[in-house]
Amino acid sequence: MKALITAAVLALGLPAFAQQQEAKPLGPGREALAIPYDKYKLANGLEVILARDPKLPVVAVNVWYHVGAYNEQPGRTGFAHLFEHMMFQGSKHVPDDVHIAMLEQLGANDLNGTTNFDRTNYFETVPSNHLATALWLESDRMGFLLDALDEKKLRTQQEVVKNERRQSYETRPYGLAQEKLWKALFPASHPYHGRVIGSMEDLNAATVEDVKSFFRTWYAPSNATLAVVGDFDPKEARALIEKYFGTLPSGPRPDKPQVAPVKVSGEKVIRHDEKVGTLPMVVMSWLTPPYLSEGDATADVLANALGTGKSSRLYKRLVQDKELAQSVSAHQQSLGAQSVFTLEAVARPGVTSDALAKELDAVLEEVRREGIAQQELNRARTRFETQMLAGLQSVGGFGGKADVLQSYNHYQGDPGFLDEDLERYDAVTPEKVRDFAREYLKPDARVVLHAVPSQNNPAPAAKETH
Repeated sequence: MKALITAAVLALGLPAFAQQQEAKPLGPGREALAIPYDKYKLANGLEVILARDPKLPVVAVNVWYHVGAYNEQPGRTGFAHLFEHMMFQGSKHVPDDVHIAMLEQLGANDLNGTTNFDRTNYFETVPSNHLATALWLESDRMGFLLDALDEKKLRTQQEVVKNERRQSYETRPYGLAQEKLWKALFPASHPYHGRVIGSMEDLNAATVEDVKSFFRTWYAPSNATLAVVGDFDPKEARALIEKYFGTLPSGPRPDKPQVAPVKVSGEKVIRHDEKVGTLPMVVMSWLTPPYLSEGDATADVLANALGTGKSSRLYKRLVQDKELAQSVSAHQQSLGAQSVFTLEAVARPGVTSDALAKELDAVLEEVRREGIAQQELNRARTRFETQMLAGLQSVGGFGGKADVLQSYNHYQGDPGFLDEDLERYDAVTPEKVRDFAREYLKPDARVVLHAVPSQNNPAPAAKETH
């Protein structure tokens, strides 16, 4: 079956440098996933994606900057995320700390900004009659943020981000342990080394000039894509985008760092003295293929079969049958350069992390030997399609239409890649899952973390089992 991503080329004022998209065939059962869109580029390099959806009188404005932690320099980690915070602090024509308030007063929702290793995005959904204001706000911080940036704002946001790091890693159960594991997967020379939020040392070292240099390099229109999705008049939207963004100066799009894939040679075992969590935890992680490449969808399906729901293999074996774990999970963290497949289990009181690791390995060995059942595969596919359909009910927000178009555009250069994406899951078979486990999930190509509470942080009393 195929899904349709129709490229509706608008007849109103289409510029000569617009990129016309071709319609793709529609398959039965997936008609609800269709997203008619139009993609073109301004003279300054800003990409624009327009997708009209008049069901509700709202419109999503979604800006992706093609920069994340992957693009940072050694000793300057956390800049992409720090800049996400700085973008809400005010710009030349927007007073300090009122960006969010202005949008909320207009009735905006799904208002946020996020950063990951591969990109930074900013988005809001507003009533249709306030599209102009949302576009103006985004254009002002794209073009005039540095006019209002000063030492005080930087120091304020440095403290906010440092506190966020404390809450997310340093005082969170297993937070520092997980960071150790990640650093063991990616060496210090790799752009994925460490966490997106950066280190305390680098956050403290950031200067105003560092931040300005980062902005000038990565926040130019030529390194950004604007998506407008919802109930709008195409001709009016084009005129507004040209008015607010078309005059912003730009330069060439910066080159993306070229980094060779890394390998884990031999099993690396980390035994972490856990200071916050009260129960032992074991985590196993492997390096796997990049997002949307061959093998990535297979990893998604396997993770779903292993760790999603009470019918999953890990839950049935470790939680229900053997009563060794109180929680289990499995996931494929798909990233642009290289992905990470992870199994995780938190012990019940009185159970050791070694006992958990033994059972995780037993489940994995079953998959390497036999693959998974067709029923498990079908269930995983249904979950993915249901999640996708649920997200596409919204024009904005996490997983909404604007986000989906932006994601495929960022990673594939094609906002209409949804059809091919779903076909990846159609192509997964039990045999492919088995072969993936054999090729990538080897015992000698992984990092294993044992996070065991210290004696000063005792676990709850053990529950007697039979």
